Amino acid sequence: MNEYVEKIKALAALFTHGGVVFFGGAGVSTESGIPDFRSSRGIYSRDYNGYPPEFILSHEFFLRSTADFYRFYKNVLINPDVKPNDAHYVLARLEKKGLVDAVITQNIDALHTDAGSKNVIELHGCVRRNTCMRCGMKLGLDAVMLTPGVPKCFCGGTIKPDVVLYGEELDEELLLKSQEAIYNAKTLIVAGTSLTVQPAASLLNFYRGDALVLINKTKTPADSRAALIFHDSIGQVLRDAENAMEKQ
Repeated sequence: MNEYVEKIKALAALFTHGGVVFFGGAGVSTESGIPDFRSSRGIYSRDYNGYPPEFILSHEFFLRSTADFYRFYKNVLINPDVKPNDAHYVLARLEKKGLVDAVITQNIDALHTDAGSKNVIELHGCVRRNTCMRCGMKLGLDAVMLTPGVPKCFCGGTIKPDVVLYGEELDEELLLKSQEAIYNAKTLIVAGTSLTVQPAASLLNFYRGDALVLINKTKTPADSRAALIFHDSIGQVLRDAENAMEKQ
């Protein structure tokens, strides 16, 4: 029996024990057609009117050039027609069975929620949530997308997306919830992330178990700690593991 099948069986066995926490990055959403950031074809590989994307997505740029920020944000980061993929759906089904305790994501697309996952920790926020900088009113995605140029609140204040920009701190409560979930996990599955972005990458330091699973197209700094490593499609790996569980 080939190595992949053996590893899938091992992953399926870990799922059956429960206590699984999933920590995902941009690679989870690329299988839904959303571009990642740092690959050769990712968002950061392009030039946008002379500005590096990392600067456009900074707190400083948002305040200084709000119209340019929103032009980029609406055209590049908002993907209203994308749908969840197999990875999202498998995690939601396994959570419903009580086998997945939490999904921690660095993505801002809400696809885990769309797939049906309930305990989702969105470390970097979500494009569907927005706040008026003047009155504090909470607004949905339509308030941004249906307003030409810079979206404004009913009070006239500028609307800001509830996403973490460069130069901003992660939400302390969400960070603590992520740390606690990883600390208590029996199995930690890390997928679609190079583990190079801080402070999210440092979350692995809170894991105390011996069942770390990595699913990523390339090597990561945590490979030496992993019990299982897959350089395959995240959706395929999780789907195959779910199918293997049903055959056990």
